[in-house]
Amino acid sequence: MNRRLTAIVECEGDGYVAFCPEVDVASQGATVSEARENLAEALILFFETASVEEVERRLQLVGRPGLEPGTLRLKVSCSTR
Repeated sequence: MNRRLTAIVECEGDGYVAFCPEVDVASQGATVSEARENLAEALILFFETASVEEVERRLQLVGRPGLEPGTLRLKVSCSTR
């Protein structure tokens, strides 16, 4: 089964955090590209190691209001302090 997942990338400190809300998996990187690549690797590991029940449980949460599966949202601006 193929499924499109959401990647939300946000600036945090000196780097970026990438998050997939459909399965509650996150990763980080020094650049947007690195954060997305690390998230892809984390998702592969999650799907390879999680039980079928855990994957199904997390994917059932997709129906939450405001979450549109398969969209790619990037927030990459950083405020300097």
